[in-house]
Amino acid sequence: MRIEVWADVVCPWCYIGKRRLEAALAESAERDVEVVHRAFQLDPGATTDGERTVDVLASRYRVPAADAAQMMAQVTQVATGAGLHYRLLDTLSGNTRDAHRLVLWAQHEGSGAPLLEAVMHRYFEQAAPIFTAQDLLPIVAAVGLDPTAAAQVLAGRAYDRQVEQDQHDAAQLGARGVPFFVVDRALAISGAQPVAVLTELLRRAAEGAATT
Repeated sequence: MRIEVWADVVCPWCYIGKRRLEAALAESAERDVEVVHRAFQLDPGATTDGERTVDVLASRYRVPAADAAQMMAQVTQVATGAGLHYRLLDTLSGNTRDAHRLVLWAQHEGSGAPLLEAVMHRYFEQAAPIFTAQDLLPIVAAVGLDPTAAAQVLAGRAYDRQVEQDQHDAAQLGARGVPFFVVDRALAISGAQPVAVLTELLRRAAEGAATT
C-alpha cells in the first residue's frame, strides 16, 4: 500500500493529520505500507524573511490580530488532542520551498520521514524558523543526515522541479487543501480527518487491492 500525503510543513492541520494517519496505521492490519511526502506550498510567494504568523493570518482573513490569535488557539487545542504541543503564536511565516526540497532529498536518501518529523516539530513545537539553509542544516545533522550534502542541495536547484510537479499533481488529483491523502492513486481524502475516517480509508484500499 502506498500512501501519498500532500502537506506543507507550516500547515498546522498537516502535522495533526500526520499524527492521525500514524494512529490509523497503528490500528490497521496492513503492514506493508509506504508513506510518501508530497510537497504543497500554501504560499509559494512568501519570502524567507519571516513575518509573525498571527499578523499574516489577520491580514489574509481581514480580521483583528486578536481574532487570528483565537483561531490559532483553537487549532492548538485540537493539536493537543493529537499529542502535539503547538506554539503557534510564537511562529513566523515564510517560504517553505527549501524545506520541501530538503525533505524530498532526504526521502530519496531513505530518511524522509525522520527529517519531515524533525522539521515540523521544530516549527510547531519549538517555534523556530525553517525557511533558510541556516535554519534547516542543524535539523539535518540532528537526524543523522550529511549536512554537507544537504547544503549542496540547498545551494542549487535540486528538487525544484519535484516541488512544482507535486503541486501540479495535487491540483490534477482534485486537492483543494492540505493535508491531502491518496492511497494507491485510487482513493483520496482531504483534511486532517479523524483517525476512524483514515482507518476506514485504509480498510477500503486494502479490500480494493485484494480484489484486483
